[in-house]
Amino acid sequence: MKILYAIQGTGNGHLSRALEIIPILQKKGHLDLLVSGTQGDLKLPYDVKYQLKGLSFIFGKKGGVDIWNTYRKNRMKRLYNEIKSIPVKEYDLIINDFEPVTAWACAMAKKNCFGLSHQAAVLHTLAPKPLKEDWLGLKILKQYAPCSFSYGFHFKAFDDRIFTPVIRSEIRQLQPEKLDHYTVYLPSYSDKKLLKLFSSFPQFKFEIFSKHFKKASEIANIVIRPVNNKDFVESLRSCSGVICGAGFETPAEALFLKKKLLVVPMKGQFEQQCNAAMLKTMGITVLKNLKQKHYPEIGKWLIKNEIIDVNFPDETEMIIDKLIAVALKEQNTTVTNTEIV
Repeated sequence: MKILYAIQGTGNGHLSRALEIIPILQKKGHLDLLVSGTQGDLKLPYDVKYQLKGLSFIFGKKGGVDIWNTYRKNRMKRLYNEIKSIPVKEYDLIINDFEPVTAWACAMAKKNCFGLSHQAAVLHTLAPKPLKEDWLGLKILKQYAPCSFSYGFHFKAFDDRIFTPVIRSEIRQLQPEKLDHYTVYLPSYSDKKLLKLFSSFPQFKFEIFSKHFKKASEIANIVIRPVNNKDFVESLRSCSGVICGAGFETPAEALFLKKKLLVVPMKGQFEQQCNAAMLKTMGITVLKNLKQKHYPEIGKWLIKNEIIDVNFPDETEMIIDKLIAVALKEQNTTVTNTEIV
Protein backbone atom coordinates (compact mmCIF):
# COMPACT_ATOMS: atom_id res chain seq x y z
CA MET A 1 0.00 0.00 0.00
CA LYS A 2 1.33 3.43 -0.96
CA ILE A 3 0.44 5.97 1.74
CA LEU A 4 0.72 9.77 1.80
CA TYR A 5 0.56 11.35 5.26
CA ALA A 6 -0.01 15.11 5.03
CA ILE A 7 0.71 17.19 8.15
CA GLN A 8 -0.06 20.78 9.06
CA GLY A 9 3.23 22.45 9.97
CA THR A 10 1.88 25.58 11.67
CA GLY A 11 2.54 25.24 15.38
CA ASN A 12 3.95 22.13 17.05
CA GLY A 13 0.86 20.08 17.88
CA HIS A 14 0.37 18.34 14.53
CA LEU A 15 4.10 17.55 14.29
CA SER A 16 4.15 16.14 17.85
CA ARG A 17 1.27 13.80 17.00
CA ALA A 18 3.02 12.81 13.75
CA LEU A 19 6.02 11.54 15.73
CA GLU A 20 3.78 8.79 17.11
CA ILE A 21 1.79 8.10 13.95
CA ILE A 22 4.63 7.91 11.40
CA PRO A 23 6.32 4.73 12.78
CA ILE A 24 2.94 2.97 12.76
CA LEU A 25 2.20 4.00 9.17
CA GLN A 26 5.66 2.84 8.10
CA LYS A 27 4.66 -0.67 9.17
CA LYS A 28 1.49 -0.54 7.05
CA GLY A 29 3.01 0.25 3.66
CA HIS A 30 5.32 2.55 1.69
CA LEU A 31 4.99 5.97 3.35
CA ASP A 32 5.62 9.44 1.92
CA LEU A 33 5.38 12.55 4.12
CA LEU A 34 4.10 16.01 3.24
CA VAL A 35 4.40 19.01 5.56
CA SER A 36 3.01 22.44 4.76
CA GLY A 37 3.07 25.66 6.74
CA THR A 38 5.46 27.70 8.85
CA GLN A 39 5.65 28.72 12.53
CA GLY A 40 6.47 25.21 13.75
CA ASP A 41 9.49 24.71 16.05
CA LEU A 42 9.71 20.91 15.83
CA LYS A 43 11.60 19.14 13.06
CA LEU A 44 10.56 15.64 12.06
CA PRO A 45 13.42 13.08 12.22
CA TYR A 46 12.15 11.57 8.96
CA ASP A 47 12.58 12.34 5.27
CA VAL A 48 9.83 14.70 4.13
CA LYS A 49 9.11 14.20 0.43
CA TYR A 50 6.99 17.34 0.03
CA GLN A 51 7.88 20.45 2.07
CA LEU A 52 5.43 23.22 1.13
CA LYS A 53 4.54 26.75 2.18
CA GLY A 54 0.84 25.89 2.34
CA LEU A 55 -1.57 28.22 4.08
CA SER A 56 -0.26 29.40 7.45
CA PHE A 57 -1.73 31.48 10.24
CA ILE A 58 0.80 33.96 11.65
CA PHE A 59 0.72 34.59 15.42
CA GLY A 60 0.65 38.19 16.64
CA LYS A 61 1.80 39.57 20.00
CA LYS A 62 -1.55 40.65 21.44
CA GLY A 63 -3.17 37.29 22.05
CA GLY A 64 -4.40 36.39 18.56
CA VAL A 65 -3.67 35.73 14.91
CA ASP A 66 -1.98 38.56 12.99
CA ILE A 67 -4.50 38.88 10.14
CA TRP A 68 -2.44 41.31 8.05
CA ASN A 69 0.75 39.24 8.21
CA THR A 70 -1.27 36.07 7.57
CA TYR A 71 -2.70 37.63 4.38
CA ARG A 72 0.64 39.17 3.36
CA LYS A 73 2.67 35.98 3.73
CA ASN A 74 0.19 33.67 2.00
CA ARG A 75 0.29 33.78 -1.79
CA MET A 76 -2.87 32.37 -3.39
CA LYS A 77 -1.23 31.69 -6.75
CA ARG A 78 1.58 29.78 -5.05
CA LEU A 79 -0.97 27.83 -3.00
CA TYR A 80 -2.90 26.88 -6.15
CA ASN A 81 0.30 25.71 -7.84
CA GLU A 82 1.17 23.61 -4.79
CA ILE A 83 -2.28 22.01 -4.87
CA LYS A 84 -1.85 21.12 -8.56
CA SER A 85 1.63 19.71 -7.96
CA ILE A 86 0.68 16.90 -5.55
CA PRO A 87 0.16 13.58 -7.41
CA VAL A 88 -2.61 12.34 -5.13
CA LYS A 89 -3.83 9.72 -7.63
CA GLU A 90 -0.56 7.82 -7.19
CA TYR A 91 -1.46 6.91 -3.60
CA ASP A 92 -3.67 4.13 -2.28
CA LEU A 93 -4.32 5.95 1.01
CA ILE A 94 -4.09 9.63 1.90
CA ILE A 95 -4.23 10.60 5.57
CA ASN A 96 -4.55 14.27 6.36
CA ASP A 97 -3.90 16.13 9.62
CA PHE A 98 -5.59 19.46 8.84
CA GLU A 99 -3.30 20.07 5.86
CA PRO A 100 -4.96 22.20 3.14
CA VAL A 101 -2.82 21.50 0.07
CA THR A 102 -3.45 17.75 -0.01
CA ALA A 103 -7.07 18.11 1.10
CA TRP A 104 -7.88 20.40 -1.82
CA ALA A 105 -5.75 18.37 -4.25
CA CYS A 106 -7.90 15.34 -3.35
CA ALA A 107 -11.12 17.33 -3.70
CA MET A 108 -10.10 18.52 -7.18
CA ALA A 109 -9.05 14.99 -8.22
CA LYS A 110 -12.18 13.39 -6.66
CA LYS A 111 -9.91 11.25 -4.50
CA ASN A 112 -10.79 10.00 -1.00
CA CYS A 113 -8.93 11.84 1.75
CA PHE A 114 -9.03 10.58 5.34
CA GLY A 115 -8.85 13.27 7.97
CA LEU A 116 -7.09 12.33 11.21
CA SER A 117 -6.96 15.51 13.25
CA HIS A 118 -8.08 17.39 16.31
CA GLN A 119 -10.08 19.78 14.11
CA ALA A 120 -12.35 16.93 12.97
CA ALA A 121 -13.41 16.41 16.59
CA VAL A 122 -13.91 20.13 17.19
CA LEU A 123 -16.36 20.23 14.27
CA HIS A 124 -18.40 17.29 15.57
CA THR A 125 -21.98 18.22 16.45
CA LEU A 126 -21.52 16.82 19.97
CA ALA A 127 -18.38 18.84 20.71
CA PRO A 128 -18.87 21.90 22.98
CA LYS A 129 -18.81 25.24 21.18
CA PRO A 130 -18.28 28.77 22.55
CA LEU A 131 -21.39 30.65 23.65
CA LYS A 132 -20.58 33.48 21.24
CA GLU A 133 -21.28 32.37 17.68
CA ASP A 134 -18.51 32.75 15.10
CA TRP A 135 -19.98 31.76 11.75
CA LEU A 136 -16.85 32.92 9.88
CA GLY A 137 -14.51 30.97 12.17
CA LEU A 138 -16.68 27.87 11.80
CA LYS A 139 -16.77 28.21 8.00
CA ILE A 140 -12.98 28.62 7.82
CA LEU A 141 -12.45 25.55 10.00
CA LYS A 142 -14.79 23.49 7.78
CA GLN A 143 -13.33 24.65 4.48
CA TYR A 144 -9.62 24.91 5.36
CA ALA A 145 -8.84 21.21 4.81
CA PRO A 146 -12.04 19.30 3.90
CA CYS A 147 -11.82 15.50 3.89
CA SER A 148 -13.97 12.63 2.63
CA PHE A 149 -13.92 10.82 5.99
CA SER A 150 -12.89 12.28 9.33
CA TYR A 151 -11.50 10.78 12.52
CA GLY A 152 -10.78 13.13 15.39
CA PHE A 153 -9.00 13.60 18.70
CA HIS A 154 -10.39 15.60 21.62
CA PHE A 155 -10.03 15.86 25.39
CA LYS A 156 -12.94 13.40 25.67
CA ALA A 157 -14.04 10.51 23.41
CA PHE A 158 -17.73 11.09 22.65
CA ASP A 159 -18.24 9.16 19.38
CA ASP A 160 -16.87 5.97 17.79
CA ARG A 161 -14.72 8.12 15.48
CA ILE A 162 -13.54 10.51 18.18
CA PHE A 163 -10.62 9.49 20.40
CA THR A 164 -8.63 10.87 23.32
CA PRO A 165 -5.33 12.67 22.57
CA VAL A 166 -2.27 10.99 21.12
CA ILE A 167 0.32 11.53 23.87
CA ARG A 168 3.86 11.29 22.52
CA SER A 169 6.05 8.55 23.98
CA GLU A 170 8.49 11.12 25.36
CA ILE A 171 5.73 12.42 27.64
CA ARG A 172 4.28 8.99 28.53
CA GLN A 173 7.70 7.86 29.80
CA LEU A 174 8.21 10.83 32.13
CA GLN A 175 8.21 10.53 35.92
CA PRO A 176 6.42 13.76 36.89
CA GLU A 177 7.18 15.65 40.08
CA LYS A 178 5.98 18.92 41.57
CA LEU A 179 8.58 21.66 42.02
CA ASP A 180 7.82 25.31 42.69
CA HIS A 181 7.75 26.82 39.18
CA TYR A 182 4.91 27.31 36.69
CA THR A 183 5.46 26.58 32.99
CA VAL A 184 4.16 29.29 30.64
CA TYR A 185 3.72 29.00 26.86
CA LEU A 186 1.68 31.83 25.33
CA PRO A 187 3.31 32.52 21.92
CA SER A 188 0.60 34.94 20.76
CA TYR A 189 1.51 37.41 23.53
CA SER A 190 4.62 39.62 23.59
CA ASP A 191 7.40 38.93 26.07
CA LYS A 192 6.93 42.44 27.45
CA LYS A 193 3.28 41.70 28.25
CA LEU A 194 4.13 38.38 29.91
CA LEU A 195 6.99 39.81 31.97
CA LYS A 196 4.74 42.59 33.27
CA LEU A 197 2.00 40.11 34.16
CA PHE A 198 4.06 37.50 35.98
CA SER A 199 6.25 39.99 37.80
CA SER A 200 2.98 40.97 39.54
CA PHE A 201 3.17 37.64 41.41
CA PRO A 202 6.68 37.84 42.96
CA GLN A 203 6.00 35.03 45.45
CA PHE A 204 5.75 32.51 42.56
CA LYS A 205 8.33 31.33 40.04
CA PHE A 206 7.59 31.16 36.30
CA GLU A 207 9.40 29.62 33.36
CA ILE A 208 8.26 31.39 30.18
CA PHE A 209 9.02 29.82 26.80
CA SER A 210 9.41 32.49 24.13
CA LYS A 211 9.75 32.47 20.34
CA HIS A 212 11.65 35.78 20.54
CA PHE A 213 14.40 35.20 23.15
CA LYS A 214 17.63 33.67 21.83
CA LYS A 215 19.08 32.57 25.19
CA ALA A 216 17.73 31.97 28.67
CA SER A 217 17.52 34.99 30.97
CA GLU A 218 16.48 35.36 34.61
CA ILE A 219 14.49 38.44 35.60
CA ALA A 220 13.43 38.53 39.27
CA ASN A 221 10.97 35.62 39.74
CA ILE A 222 10.92 34.74 36.03
CA VAL A 223 13.16 32.62 33.83
CA ILE A 224 12.48 33.25 30.16
CA ARG A 225 13.76 30.64 27.70
CA PRO A 226 13.81 30.15 23.94
CA VAL A 227 11.42 27.46 22.73
CA ASN A 228 13.34 24.21 22.98
CA ASN A 229 11.69 20.80 23.20
CA LYS A 230 14.12 19.30 25.72
CA ASP A 231 13.88 22.26 28.11
CA PHE A 232 10.12 22.53 27.69
CA VAL A 233 9.53 18.84 28.43
CA GLU A 234 11.67 19.04 31.58
CA SER A 235 9.85 22.19 32.71
CA LEU A 236 6.51 20.49 32.07
CA ARG A 237 7.58 17.35 33.93
CA SER A 238 8.56 19.19 37.08
CA CYS A 239 6.20 22.19 37.24
CA SER A 240 3.41 22.98 39.70
CA GLY A 241 1.10 23.99 36.87
CA VAL A 242 0.83 25.06 33.24
CA ILE A 243 -0.39 28.35 31.77
CA CYS A 244 -0.84 28.17 28.01
CA GLY A 245 -3.08 28.86 25.05
CA ALA A 246 -6.14 26.70 24.43
CA GLY A 247 -4.44 24.62 21.78
CA PHE A 248 -4.65 20.87 21.99
CA GLU A 249 -1.34 19.08 22.56
CA THR A 250 0.14 21.16 25.40
CA PRO A 251 -3.09 21.15 27.48
CA ALA A 252 -3.47 17.41 26.78
CA GLU A 253 0.09 16.69 27.91
CA ALA A 254 -0.38 18.82 31.04
CA LEU A 255 -3.58 16.93 31.92
CA PHE A 256 -1.91 13.57 31.27
CA LEU A 257 0.89 14.52 33.70
CA LYS A 258 -1.70 15.54 36.36
CA LYS A 259 -0.68 19.21 36.25
CA LYS A 260 -3.16 21.93 37.11
CA LEU A 261 -3.97 23.97 34.03
CA LEU A 262 -4.99 27.50 33.09
CA VAL A 263 -5.70 28.31 29.44
CA VAL A 264 -6.10 31.57 27.51
CA PRO A 265 -7.62 30.95 24.05
CA MET A 266 -6.23 33.02 21.19
CA LYS A 267 -8.46 35.83 19.95
CA GLY A 268 -10.01 35.20 16.55
CA GLN A 269 -9.10 31.52 16.67
CA PHE A 270 -12.33 29.54 16.61
CA GLU A 271 -10.67 26.19 17.28
CA GLN A 272 -9.09 27.47 20.49
CA GLN A 273 -12.41 28.95 21.60
CA CYS A 274 -13.96 25.50 21.10
CA ASN A 275 -11.13 23.84 23.04
CA ALA A 276 -11.68 26.30 25.86
CA ALA A 277 -15.39 25.44 25.89
CA MET A 278 -14.56 21.73 26.25
CA LEU A 279 -11.92 22.32 28.94
CA LYS A 280 -14.34 24.48 30.88
CA THR A 281 -16.81 21.57 31.04
CA MET A 282 -13.98 19.54 32.62
CA GLY A 283 -13.36 22.10 35.35
CA ILE A 284 -10.30 23.79 33.84
CA THR A 285 -9.76 27.51 34.52
CA VAL A 286 -10.25 29.52 31.31
CA LEU A 287 -9.43 33.23 30.94
CA LYS A 288 -10.76 35.35 28.09
CA ASN A 289 -7.52 37.35 27.90
CA LEU A 290 -4.62 38.63 30.02
CA LYS A 291 -5.96 42.08 30.83
CA GLN A 292 -5.19 43.42 34.29
CA LYS A 293 -8.77 42.86 35.43
CA HIS A 294 -8.10 39.11 35.21
CA TYR A 295 -5.03 39.21 37.50
CA PRO A 296 -7.13 38.28 40.60
CA GLU A 297 -8.37 35.12 38.83
CA ILE A 298 -4.76 34.16 38.05
CA GLY A 299 -3.85 34.75 41.70
CA LYS A 300 -6.67 32.49 42.90
CA TRP A 301 -5.65 29.76 40.47
CA LEU A 302 -2.02 29.89 41.62
CA ILE A 303 -2.89 29.09 45.23
CA LYS A 304 -5.50 26.37 44.72
CA ASN A 305 -5.26 22.72 43.73
CA GLU A 306 -7.08 21.98 40.49
CA ILE A 307 -5.98 18.55 39.32
CA ILE A 308 -8.35 16.99 36.77
CA ASP A 309 -8.30 13.20 36.46
CA VAL A 310 -8.16 12.02 32.82
CA ASN A 311 -7.58 8.71 31.06
CA PHE A 312 -5.67 9.01 27.78
CA PRO A 313 -4.81 5.40 26.78
CA ASP A 314 -2.24 4.57 24.12
CA GLU A 315 -4.49 3.36 21.28
CA THR A 316 -2.90 5.02 18.24
CA GLU A 317 -2.26 1.82 16.29
CA MET A 318 -5.83 0.65 16.86
CA ILE A 319 -7.08 3.95 15.42
CA ILE A 320 -4.82 3.63 12.37
CA ASP A 321 -6.00 0.06 11.78
CA LYS A 322 -9.62 1.18 12.01
CA LEU A 323 -9.00 3.95 9.48
CA ILE A 324 -7.19 1.62 7.07
CA ALA A 325 -10.03 -0.91 7.23
CA VAL A 326 -12.50 1.78 6.16
CA ALA A 327 -10.09 3.02 3.47
CA LEU A 328 -9.77 -0.44 1.94
CA LYS A 329 -13.54 -0.79 1.90
CA GLU A 330 -13.90 2.58 0.16
CA GLN A 331 -10.89 2.18 -2.14
CA ASN A 332 -12.92 2.01 -5.33
CA THR A 333 -15.41 4.72 -4.36
CA THR A 334 -15.49 7.89 -6.46
CA VAL A 335 -15.64 11.01 -4.31
CA THR A 336 -18.44 13.44 -5.16
CA ASN A 337 -18.32 15.60 -2.01
CA THR A 338 -16.62 15.87 1.34
CA GLU A 339 -17.93 14.77 4.68
CA ILE A 340 -17.19 16.13 8.12
CA VAL A 341 -17.89 13.95 11.17
